[in-house]
Amino acid sequence: MSRILRQHIIDITGMVILTLTLLLLSFSFRFQLPFALSPSLLNLNTIFLSILIEALPFVLIGVLIAGVIQVFVTEEHIRRWIPNNKYLAIIMSCVIGALFPACECGIVPIIRRLVGKGVPIYAAIGFMLTGPLINPIVIASTYMAFGNDVKIAGLRMGLGFIIAMIVAFVVSLIFKGKQLKASVPSAQSHSHPIKEPFSTRFWNTLIHSIDEFFDMGKYLIIGAFLAAFVQTYLPAKTLLEAGSGTVSSIAIMMGMAYVLSLCSEADAFIGASFSSFFPTSAILSFLILGPMMDLKNTLMMLSVFRGRFVIGILAVIIATVFITMMLVDGLL
Repeated sequence: MSRILRQHIIDITGMVILTLTLLLLSFSFRFQLPFALSPSLLNLNTIFLSILIEALPFVLIGVLIAGVIQVFVTEEHIRRWIPNNKYLAIIMSCVIGALFPACECGIVPIIRRLVGKGVPIYAAIGFMLTGPLINPIVIASTYMAFGNDVKIAGLRMGLGFIIAMIVAFVVSLIFKGKQLKASVPSAQSHSHPIKEPFSTRFWNTLIHSIDEFFDMGKYLIIGAFLAAFVQTYLPAKTLLEAGSGTVSSIAIMMGMAYVLSLCSEADAFIGASFSSFFPTSAILSFLILGPMMDLKNTLMMLSVFRGRFVIGILAVIIATVFITMMLVDGLL
């Protein structure tokens, strides 16, 4: 434990200072401050805290899963689960992601560990795209958010799965290798023999999870702040006026999905609130793009993967979602 404290002393100190600042802003009305805080600043603080509170549980789940993968999952397991055939690997990774209740807030540390364990980058991307989008929790929340509408939930699941496979296939053609910034400890360099007692492996899992949390946490905070800033100072009226046509409405809703950085388990309720202003294709673009890639997720990926790779993935996802929504708009 002392090693962890020494290793992350700067991160821990920064988080303590940030927490005290947020508490001061949140309860400023109880203190006689020598200066007045603007309502917009208080609103930014509220939105920022809400994004963090919404995302942190899923980040914790994600880093715990990443720790389990690092300690308990061997390369032999990976070889057994992921087919050698590229096309079958893409399909299988998307299917596994669809059955896995992961949030985009915590998916980055998971895929970093998977890639470090030998999973092909295109299979990891397939898992990353479907995990937060098509898992049972998200589908159930979408069904309830749109008044028990099977159509919206089904379209989100079906179109999202197709888009994920297309993006993963494009990644397999464009990018080779692991694309990691730095080498992730593999099973050989950080091995945990089977003969070790369970208590030792459990403790190693916690150590890896804590390291992952501090690696990812700072980027989550930056992304949450930027999303809160945009929500506070960008007028909603401007967005609604700009989204008058099909192309512009899809573009606006995709932009909002990226910037707002909502959790995939809750974004359906926000998307449903715009259903009276935008067409179904625009709402679907909001529901599909956000879980696949948003602002805070981009920053977290930039901390792990090469910048060229992250920008390329972002461009492929945006283009695929936009083109797909334009094609299906006339059918909805």
